[in-house]
Amino acid sequence: MAIQEHLISADRFLELADAPEYQDRVLELVEGVIIDMPKPKRIHGVVVAELTFRLTAYVKENNLGEVASGDPGFVLERNSYGRDTVRGLDIAFQSKSKELGLPDFSWYEMGPDLAVEVISPSNKAGDIHLKVMQLLNAGARLIWLVYPESRTVVAHTPDGAITLHENDALSGGDVLPGFELRVSDIFPS
Repeated sequence: MAIQEHLISADRFLELADAPEYQDRVLELVEGVIIDMPKPKRIHGVVVAELTFRLTAYVKENNLGEVASGDPGFVLERNSYGRDTVRGLDIAFQSKSKELGLPDFSWYEMGPDLAVEVISPSNKAGDIHLKVMQLLNAGARLIWLVYPESRTVVAHTPDGAITLHENDALSGGDVLPGFELRVSDIFPS
Protein backbone atom coordinates (compact mmCIF):
# COMPACT_ATOMS: atom_id res chain seq x y z
CA MET A 1 0.00 0.00 0.00
CA ALA A 2 1.44 3.39 -1.03
CA ILE A 3 1.65 5.87 1.84
CA GLN A 4 2.42 9.13 0.00
CA GLU A 5 1.37 10.70 -3.28
CA HIS A 6 4.38 12.73 -4.51
CA LEU A 7 7.63 11.15 -5.64
CA ILE A 8 10.57 11.23 -3.25
CA SER A 9 14.26 10.50 -3.64
CA ALA A 10 16.27 7.71 -2.04
CA ASP A 11 18.00 10.30 0.17
CA ARG A 12 14.69 11.71 1.43
CA PHE A 13 13.45 8.15 1.99
CA LEU A 14 16.44 7.44 4.25
CA GLU A 15 15.49 10.48 6.35
CA LEU A 16 11.83 9.46 6.51
CA ALA A 17 12.58 5.80 7.31
CA ASP A 18 14.46 6.96 10.42
CA ALA A 19 11.56 9.12 11.65
CA PRO A 20 9.76 7.83 14.78
CA GLU A 21 6.45 7.25 12.95
CA TYR A 22 8.10 4.81 10.54
CA GLN A 23 10.54 2.96 12.82
CA ASP A 24 8.29 -0.05 13.47
CA ARG A 25 7.25 -0.47 9.85
CA VAL A 26 8.72 -2.36 6.91
CA LEU A 27 9.07 0.11 4.04
CA GLU A 28 10.42 0.12 0.51
CA LEU A 29 10.72 2.91 -2.04
CA VAL A 30 9.47 1.73 -5.42
CA GLU A 31 9.90 4.15 -8.31
CA GLY A 32 9.65 7.15 -5.96
CA VAL A 33 6.67 5.91 -3.93
CA ILE A 34 6.93 4.61 -0.34
CA ILE A 35 5.33 1.18 0.01
CA ASP A 36 4.30 -0.20 3.41
CA MET A 37 5.13 -3.92 3.46
CA PRO A 38 3.35 -6.49 5.65
CA LYS A 39 5.21 -7.80 8.70
CA PRO A 40 6.80 -11.21 8.04
CA LYS A 41 5.20 -14.29 9.60
CA ARG A 42 6.81 -17.10 11.58
CA ILE A 43 7.64 -19.38 8.62
CA HIS A 44 9.31 -16.45 6.92
CA GLY A 45 11.58 -15.86 9.92
CA VAL A 46 12.50 -19.54 10.26
CA VAL A 47 13.42 -19.89 6.57
CA VAL A 48 15.39 -16.62 6.55
CA ALA A 49 17.30 -17.71 9.67
CA GLU A 50 18.18 -21.11 8.19
CA LEU A 51 19.42 -19.68 4.90
CA THR A 52 21.27 -16.83 6.60
CA PHE A 53 23.05 -19.30 8.88
CA ARG A 54 24.12 -21.55 6.00
CA LEU A 55 25.16 -18.73 3.67
CA THR A 56 27.07 -16.85 6.38
CA ALA A 57 28.97 -19.96 7.44
CA TYR A 58 29.98 -20.70 3.84
CA VAL A 59 30.92 -17.11 3.02
CA LYS A 60 33.01 -16.70 6.20
CA GLU A 61 34.71 -20.09 5.82
CA ASN A 62 35.73 -19.19 2.27
CA ASN A 63 36.38 -15.47 2.87
CA LEU A 64 34.05 -14.50 0.01
CA GLY A 65 32.46 -11.28 1.22
CA GLU A 66 29.47 -10.13 3.26
CA VAL A 67 26.04 -11.62 4.02
CA ALA A 68 23.28 -9.34 5.30
CA SER A 69 19.74 -10.15 6.40
CA GLY A 70 16.81 -8.36 8.00
CA ASP A 71 15.76 -6.26 5.00
CA PRO A 72 18.79 -3.97 4.56
CA GLY A 73 18.07 -1.32 1.92
CA PHE A 74 19.58 -1.52 -1.54
CA VAL A 75 19.40 1.53 -3.79
CA LEU A 76 18.57 -0.18 -7.06
CA GLU A 77 17.86 2.93 -9.07
CA ARG A 78 18.46 6.67 -8.85
CA ASN A 79 17.16 8.82 -11.67
CA SER A 80 16.53 12.47 -12.51
CA TYR A 81 12.76 11.94 -12.68
CA GLY A 82 12.54 11.28 -8.94
CA ARG A 83 11.59 7.64 -9.40
CA ASP A 84 14.32 6.19 -7.17
CA THR A 85 13.99 2.62 -5.90
CA VAL A 86 15.25 1.30 -2.56
CA ARG A 87 14.36 -2.32 -1.88
CA GLY A 88 14.77 -4.33 1.31
CA LEU A 89 16.04 -7.88 0.90
CA ASP A 90 15.51 -10.82 3.22
CA ILE A 91 19.10 -11.93 2.61
CA ALA A 92 21.84 -10.55 0.38
CA PHE A 93 25.41 -11.46 -0.44
CA GLN A 94 28.05 -9.01 -1.68
CA SER A 95 31.41 -10.34 -2.85
CA LYS A 96 34.53 -8.90 -1.24
CA SER A 97 35.60 -7.61 -4.66
CA LYS A 98 33.13 -4.74 -4.15
CA GLU A 99 35.23 -3.28 -1.31
CA LEU A 100 32.29 -2.25 0.85
CA GLY A 101 34.28 -1.13 3.87
CA LEU A 102 32.88 -1.48 7.38
CA PRO A 103 29.08 -1.57 7.73
CA ASP A 104 27.53 1.79 8.63
CA PHE A 105 24.05 3.32 8.87
CA SER A 106 23.57 3.90 5.15
CA TRP A 107 22.11 1.70 2.44
CA TYR A 108 23.94 -0.35 -0.12
CA GLU A 109 24.44 1.78 -3.23
CA MET A 110 24.49 -1.16 -5.65
CA GLY A 111 22.64 -4.34 -6.41
CA PRO A 112 23.71 -7.46 -4.52
CA ASP A 113 25.51 -10.38 -6.10
CA LEU A 114 22.88 -12.70 -4.57
CA ALA A 115 19.42 -11.65 -3.42
CA VAL A 116 17.12 -13.96 -1.48
CA GLU A 117 13.43 -13.26 -0.99
CA VAL A 118 11.11 -15.52 0.99
CA ILE A 119 7.71 -15.21 -0.65
CA SER A 120 4.57 -14.88 1.47
CA PRO A 121 0.98 -15.51 0.37
CA SER A 122 0.40 -11.72 0.49
CA ASN A 123 3.07 -11.09 -2.19
CA LYS A 124 1.58 -10.35 -5.61
CA ALA A 125 3.12 -11.91 -8.73
CA GLY A 126 3.44 -8.53 -10.49
CA ASP A 127 5.28 -7.00 -7.53
CA ILE A 128 7.64 -9.99 -7.33
CA HIS A 129 8.35 -9.79 -11.07
CA LEU A 130 9.07 -6.04 -10.84
CA LYS A 131 11.48 -6.60 -7.92
CA VAL A 132 13.31 -9.35 -9.83
CA MET A 133 13.65 -7.09 -12.88
CA GLN A 134 14.89 -4.18 -10.72
CA LEU A 135 17.45 -6.44 -9.03
CA LEU A 136 18.73 -7.83 -12.34
CA ASN A 137 18.92 -4.32 -13.84
CA ALA A 138 20.95 -3.21 -10.79
CA GLY A 139 23.49 -5.98 -11.37
CA ALA A 140 22.25 -8.89 -9.26
CA ARG A 141 23.75 -12.07 -10.66
CA LEU A 142 21.57 -14.57 -8.81
CA ILE A 143 18.16 -14.25 -7.15
CA TRP A 144 16.47 -16.98 -5.12
CA LEU A 145 12.73 -16.68 -4.63
CA VAL A 146 11.87 -19.10 -1.83
CA TYR A 147 8.27 -20.35 -1.66
CA PRO A 148 7.55 -22.01 1.71
CA GLU A 149 3.98 -23.02 0.74
CA SER A 150 5.12 -25.13 -2.23
CA ARG A 151 8.57 -25.85 -0.76
CA THR A 152 10.25 -24.69 -3.96
CA VAL A 153 12.86 -22.14 -4.98
CA VAL A 154 12.89 -20.23 -8.26
CA ALA A 155 16.48 -19.29 -9.13
CA HIS A 156 16.78 -16.28 -11.46
CA THR A 157 19.89 -15.22 -13.36
CA PRO A 158 20.28 -12.73 -16.22
CA ASP A 159 19.94 -15.77 -18.52
CA GLY A 160 16.57 -16.99 -17.18
CA ALA A 161 14.92 -18.85 -14.34
CA ILE A 162 14.61 -22.43 -13.10
CA THR A 163 12.28 -23.91 -10.50
CA LEU A 164 13.86 -26.22 -7.94
CA HIS A 165 11.88 -28.74 -5.88
CA GLU A 166 12.61 -30.34 -2.51
CA ASN A 167 14.94 -33.04 -3.84
CA ASP A 168 16.88 -30.63 -6.07
CA ALA A 169 20.16 -28.95 -5.13
CA LEU A 170 20.23 -25.21 -4.68
CA SER A 171 23.56 -23.99 -6.05
CA GLY A 172 25.50 -20.77 -5.60
CA GLY A 173 26.65 -21.07 -9.22
CA ASP A 174 29.30 -18.53 -10.26
CA VAL A 175 28.23 -16.19 -7.45
CA LEU A 176 29.09 -18.59 -4.60
CA PRO A 177 31.18 -21.32 -6.24
CA GLY A 178 30.91 -24.63 -4.39
CA PHE A 179 27.89 -23.64 -2.28
CA GLU A 180 25.19 -26.30 -2.54
CA LEU A 181 22.24 -27.27 -0.39
CA ARG A 182 19.18 -29.45 -0.86
CA VAL A 183 16.05 -27.35 -1.21
CA SER A 184 14.33 -29.47 1.47
CA ASP A 185 17.01 -28.38 3.98
CA ILE A 186 15.73 -24.80 3.81
CA PHE A 187 12.31 -25.66 5.20
CA PRO A 188 11.29 -26.95 8.64
CA SER A 189 10.53 -30.68 8.66
